[in-house]
Amino acid sequence: MDSRKIIELVKQLREETGAGVMECKKALERSGGDLAKAKKEIEKMGFAKAAKKANRETSQGYVATYTHSNGKTGVIVEILSESDFVAKNEQFRLFTKNLCLQI
Repeated sequence: MDSRKIIELVKQLREETGAGVMECKKALERSGGDLAKAKKEIEKMGFAKAAKKANRETSQGYVATYTHSNGKTGVIVEILSESDFVAKNEQFRLFTKNLCLQI
């Protein structure tokens, strides 16, 4: 298979799956250039990654609260993370606060 064809297949696979370039390339190599098989390969890789991360402890986090102006409605949201580095990040805290406003 020529390099242009590979590039096009990688591009198409990325658009359809959202996977990274190298993951798409490896999946296409393993599947012999078959796009459908490569999609299944990427799905398997995604499940394997998720399974590895499933048992990680999320002991850090941030709690945000919101009380509506009527004084009758309130929300408490706790979002957990794996590290205090993330939990102390201003964007993480802003996300938690914005989530309160949406509930």
